[in-house]
Amino acid sequence: MTTSAFSWARFDQAPLVGIIRNVSADDVAQVLPVYRDAGLTTIEITLNTPGAEDMIRQAVEQYGTDLNIGAGTVCTAEELEKALAAGARFIVTPIIDEAVIRRCTERGVPIFPGAFTPSEVYKAWTLGASMVKVFPTTTLGPAYISDLKGPLPQIKLLPTGGVNLANLDQFFRAGASGVGVGSHLFDKTLIRDKQWSLLKTHFQTFLHKLPHTV
Repeated sequence: MTTSAFSWARFDQAPLVGIIRNVSADDVAQVLPVYRDAGLTTIEITLNTPGAEDMIRQAVEQYGTDLNIGAGTVCTAEELEKALAAGARFIVTPIIDEAVIRRCTERGVPIFPGAFTPSEVYKAWTLGASMVKVFPTTTLGPAYISDLKGPLPQIKLLPTGGVNLANLDQFFRAGASGVGVGSHLFDKTLIRDKQWSLLKTHFQTFLHKLPHTV
Protein backbone atom coordinates (compact mmCIF):
# COMPACT_ATOMS: atom_id res chain seq x y z
CA MET A 1 0.00 0.00 0.00
CA THR A 2 1.33 3.44 -0.91
CA THR A 3 1.21 5.92 1.92
CA SER A 4 -0.66 9.16 1.43
CA ALA A 5 0.97 12.33 2.59
CA PHE A 6 1.04 13.29 6.23
CA SER A 7 -0.86 16.57 6.67
CA TRP A 8 1.07 19.07 8.76
CA ALA A 9 -1.85 21.48 8.52
CA ARG A 10 -4.04 18.84 10.11
CA PHE A 11 -1.47 18.22 12.84
CA ASP A 12 -1.16 21.94 13.56
CA GLN A 13 -4.91 22.13 14.18
CA ALA A 14 -4.40 19.82 17.16
CA PRO A 15 -0.69 19.20 17.84
CA LEU A 16 -1.13 16.00 19.78
CA VAL A 17 -0.22 12.44 18.83
CA GLY A 18 -2.59 9.98 20.47
CA ILE A 19 -0.85 6.68 21.22
CA ILE A 20 -2.93 3.51 20.97
CA ARG A 21 -1.24 0.56 22.63
CA ASN A 22 -2.73 -2.84 23.49
CA VAL A 23 -6.29 -1.90 22.56
CA SER A 24 -8.35 -4.55 20.78
CA ALA A 25 -9.19 -4.18 17.11
CA ASP A 26 -12.91 -3.97 17.91
CA ASP A 27 -12.32 -1.15 20.37
CA VAL A 28 -9.99 0.69 18.02
CA ALA A 29 -12.72 0.58 15.38
CA GLN A 30 -15.02 2.32 17.87
CA VAL A 31 -12.42 4.78 19.15
CA LEU A 32 -11.26 6.15 15.79
CA PRO A 33 -14.50 7.92 14.76
CA VAL A 34 -14.86 9.28 18.30
CA TYR A 35 -11.32 10.63 18.11
CA ARG A 36 -12.03 12.25 14.75
CA ASP A 37 -15.37 13.70 15.81
CA ALA A 38 -13.79 15.16 18.95
CA GLY A 39 -11.50 17.22 16.74
CA LEU A 40 -8.21 15.42 17.29
CA THR A 41 -6.24 14.72 14.14
CA THR A 42 -3.16 12.55 14.59
CA ILE A 43 -2.96 9.05 16.00
CA GLU A 44 -0.38 6.29 16.16
CA ILE A 45 -0.95 2.59 16.64
CA THR A 46 2.05 0.91 18.21
CA LEU A 47 3.42 -2.09 16.34
CA ASN A 48 3.62 -4.13 19.55
CA THR A 49 -0.18 -4.03 19.76
CA PRO A 50 -1.59 -7.38 18.60
CA GLY A 51 -2.93 -7.01 15.07
CA ALA A 52 -1.38 -3.55 14.65
CA GLU A 53 -0.70 -3.85 10.93
CA ASP A 54 -4.30 -4.75 10.13
CA MET A 55 -5.53 -1.96 12.42
CA ILE A 56 -3.35 0.59 10.63
CA ARG A 57 -4.47 -0.65 7.23
CA GLN A 58 -8.16 -0.49 8.14
CA ALA A 59 -7.77 2.88 9.87
CA VAL A 60 -6.13 4.42 6.80
CA GLU A 61 -8.81 3.00 4.51
CA GLN A 62 -11.68 4.28 6.65
CA TYR A 63 -10.34 7.50 8.17
CA GLY A 64 -7.28 8.43 6.13
CA THR A 65 -8.95 11.51 4.70
CA ASP A 66 -9.64 12.87 8.19
CA LEU A 67 -6.79 11.62 10.37
CA ASN A 68 -3.02 11.33 10.23
CA ILE A 69 -2.53 7.64 11.03
CA GLY A 70 0.91 6.34 11.87
CA ALA A 71 2.84 3.50 13.42
CA GLY A 72 4.62 3.67 16.76
CA THR A 73 7.26 1.60 18.57
CA VAL A 74 9.08 1.01 15.28
CA CYS A 75 12.59 -0.16 16.17
CA THR A 76 14.01 -1.88 13.09
CA ALA A 77 14.08 -1.49 9.33
CA GLU A 78 12.01 -4.66 9.04
CA GLU A 79 9.32 -3.20 11.28
CA LEU A 80 9.43 0.01 9.28
CA GLU A 81 8.70 -1.85 6.06
CA LYS A 82 5.75 -3.59 7.67
CA ALA A 83 4.37 -0.29 8.94
CA LEU A 84 4.72 1.42 5.58
CA ALA A 85 3.19 -1.55 3.78
CA ALA A 86 0.19 -1.21 6.08
CA GLY A 87 -0.14 2.43 5.03
CA ALA A 88 1.34 4.31 7.99
CA ARG A 89 1.69 8.00 7.17
CA PHE A 90 4.23 8.74 9.86
CA ILE A 91 6.59 6.75 12.03
CA VAL A 92 7.38 7.03 15.74
CA THR A 93 10.26 5.22 17.42
CA PRO A 94 11.33 4.92 21.06
CA ILE A 95 15.01 4.96 20.04
CA ILE A 96 17.43 6.28 17.45
CA ASP A 97 17.94 3.81 14.62
CA GLU A 98 19.84 5.50 11.81
CA ALA A 99 18.61 3.12 9.12
CA VAL A 100 14.98 3.69 10.05
CA ILE A 101 15.38 7.47 10.09
CA ARG A 102 17.23 7.56 6.77
CA ARG A 103 14.70 5.33 5.02
CA CYS A 104 11.89 7.59 6.18
CA THR A 105 13.62 10.77 5.06
CA GLU A 106 14.44 9.21 1.67
CA ARG A 107 10.75 8.40 1.17
CA GLY A 108 9.43 11.68 2.52
CA VAL A 109 7.71 9.99 5.47
CA PRO A 110 7.71 12.09 8.67
CA ILE A 111 9.53 10.36 11.50
CA PHE A 112 9.56 11.23 15.19
CA PRO A 113 12.43 9.23 16.70
CA GLY A 114 12.81 8.84 20.43
CA ALA A 115 15.72 10.55 22.18
CA PHE A 116 16.45 11.85 25.66
CA THR A 117 19.82 13.50 26.17
CA PRO A 118 20.80 16.70 24.35
CA SER A 119 23.30 14.73 22.25
CA GLU A 120 20.65 12.17 21.27
CA VAL A 121 18.12 14.86 20.46
CA TYR A 122 20.61 16.70 18.27
CA LYS A 123 21.70 13.51 16.52
CA ALA A 124 18.10 12.53 15.74
CA TRP A 125 17.45 15.97 14.30
CA THR A 126 20.59 16.02 12.12
CA LEU A 127 19.70 12.56 10.77
CA GLY A 128 16.45 14.01 9.45
CA ALA A 129 13.84 13.75 12.18
CA SER A 130 10.71 15.79 11.47
CA MET A 131 10.25 16.20 15.21
CA VAL A 132 12.17 14.53 18.01
CA LYS A 133 10.15 12.52 20.49
CA VAL A 134 11.66 13.39 23.86
CA PHE A 135 11.08 10.20 25.81
CA PRO A 136 10.42 9.69 28.59
CA THR A 137 9.47 13.04 30.11
CA THR A 138 7.71 11.46 33.08
CA THR A 139 10.33 12.45 35.65
CA LEU A 140 11.82 15.71 34.39
CA GLY A 141 8.60 17.16 32.97
CA PRO A 142 8.11 20.46 31.11
CA ALA A 143 11.20 22.08 32.64
CA TYR A 144 13.39 19.65 30.70
CA ILE A 145 11.83 20.75 27.40
CA SER A 146 12.65 24.35 28.30
CA ASP A 147 16.21 23.30 29.14
CA LEU A 148 16.61 21.60 25.75
CA LYS A 149 15.14 24.49 23.79
CA GLY A 150 17.67 26.90 25.27
CA PRO A 151 20.69 25.64 23.30
CA LEU A 152 18.65 23.84 20.61
CA PRO A 153 15.87 26.30 19.66
CA GLN A 154 15.68 25.07 16.06
CA ILE A 155 14.65 21.52 16.98
CA LYS A 156 10.98 20.58 17.11
CA LEU A 157 10.30 18.56 20.25
CA LEU A 158 7.48 16.10 20.92
CA PRO A 159 7.55 15.25 24.65
CA THR A 160 6.01 11.86 25.36
CA GLY A 161 5.53 9.99 28.62
CA GLY A 162 3.97 11.68 31.60
CA VAL A 163 1.95 14.20 29.57
CA ASN A 164 -1.50 14.69 31.08
CA LEU A 165 -4.24 17.28 31.44
CA ALA A 166 -2.55 18.87 34.43
CA ASN A 167 0.71 19.65 32.64
CA LEU A 168 -0.28 19.74 28.95
CA ASP A 169 -0.20 23.50 28.61
CA GLN A 170 3.10 23.67 30.52
CA PHE A 171 4.81 21.55 27.89
CA PHE A 172 3.73 23.94 25.15
CA ARG A 173 4.79 26.98 27.15
CA ALA A 174 8.17 25.29 27.56
CA GLY A 175 8.55 25.15 23.78
CA ALA A 176 7.11 21.81 22.66
CA SER A 177 5.88 21.63 19.08
CA GLY A 178 3.47 18.85 20.01
CA VAL A 179 2.91 16.17 22.62
CA GLY A 180 2.46 12.42 22.61
CA VAL A 181 -0.21 11.07 24.96
CA GLY A 182 -1.15 7.45 25.56
CA SER A 183 -2.91 6.05 28.61
CA HIS A 184 -3.96 9.46 29.95
CA LEU A 185 -5.82 10.10 26.71
CA PHE A 186 -7.24 6.66 25.96
CA ASP A 187 -9.03 6.08 29.25
CA LYS A 188 -9.14 2.32 29.74
CA THR A 189 -12.26 2.40 31.90
CA LEU A 190 -14.26 4.42 29.38
CA ILE A 191 -13.12 2.14 26.57
CA ARG A 192 -13.82 -1.03 28.56
CA ASP A 193 -17.31 0.20 29.44
CA LYS A 194 -17.85 1.47 25.89
CA GLN A 195 -18.76 4.95 27.11
CA TRP A 196 -18.11 6.56 23.75
CA SER A 197 -19.87 9.86 24.43
CA LEU A 198 -17.87 10.31 27.63
CA LEU A 199 -14.70 9.37 25.79
CA LYS A 200 -15.42 12.07 23.20
CA THR A 201 -15.84 14.63 25.98
CA HIS A 202 -12.58 13.40 27.50
CA PHE A 203 -10.80 13.83 24.15
CA GLN A 204 -12.22 17.33 23.78
CA THR A 205 -10.92 18.29 27.21
CA PHE A 206 -7.43 17.61 25.86
CA LEU A 207 -8.21 19.39 22.60
CA HIS A 208 -9.29 22.56 24.36
CA LYS A 209 -5.96 22.80 26.17
CA LEU A 210 -3.94 22.64 22.96
CA PRO A 211 -2.62 25.69 21.12
CA HIS A 212 -3.63 26.42 17.52
CA THR A 213 -6.96 24.61 17.74
CA VAL A 214 -9.69 25.65 15.35
